[in-house]
Amino acid sequence: MEPWLALAIGNTHLHWALFSNDCLHHTWNTPHLSPGQVHHLITHHFDFSLLSSSAPSPIPHPLSSISHPPLHIASVVPTQTQLWTTYPQARFLQLSDIPLQGMYSTFGIDRALTLWAAILAIGSPVLVIDAGTALTFTAADENHRLIGGAILPGLRLQLESLSQNTAALPLSLLPDPRFPLPSHWSLTTPEAIASGILHTLLAGIRDFLSHWWKQYPAGRVMMTGGDSDRFYHYLITEQPILAQHIHCDHTLIFKGMQAVRA
Repeated sequence: MEPWLALAIGNTHLHWALFSNDCLHHTWNTPHLSPGQVHHLITHHFDFSLLSSSAPSPIPHPLSSISHPPLHIASVVPTQTQLWTTYPQARFLQLSDIPLQGMYSTFGIDRALTLWAAILAIGSPVLVIDAGTALTFTAADENHRLIGGAILPGLRLQLESLSQNTAALPLSLLPDPRFPLPSHWSLTTPEAIASGILHTLLAGIRDFLSHWWKQYPAGRVMMTGGDSDRFYHYLITEQPILAQHIHCDHTLIFKGMQAVRA
């Protein structure tokens, strides 16, 4: 069983996965790395415990016996991509590796991989909602042709934007998703921020879902990304029937990378 690593380089974090052949063992995230940290990982058999600021929980499958494990990389951040170009076992995934039709030259490799993984997992037509740093909507028809999609700032990016660019507004703490949404008409500034952002993002998601099912009544929906559980919980709490029509998978991009590797 040959171990290999997958690295999805996102706008704010590095998303890692450890595989043995087709078996996904473990996933974790780290911040973006410096050139020195990348060199340290390469020369120390990807021992993440050496990166005290970004060490994941223990990886159950050791890599110490392999001097240079295969590393498959999908990136949307060129400066972070560049740090891995000297690694002899790095393979940089390209749009041409993914058998989707109708992709345009600036289409994000992350969106392409999650869309292809969703097609393989639940069929098509399919809409992928990725609730990460950006909130993206990406869809393909029954012929595996890209329909298109939309991109807007994600949940935490909107919170940070208000905090950093508006005087005297706090970085609002998000309410626990196990509890009800904040009132539309909040009486404190943090609750008003949470209310405005959560309710408008949910309204946008519901609008895209409505438009999707009008165009493709039997179309599938997959949610992924760091905030997907939160939005999924709120959606099915308000409309329990949606639980039958929306799937969640945090590992979707890695499944796409595994499929391309295979």
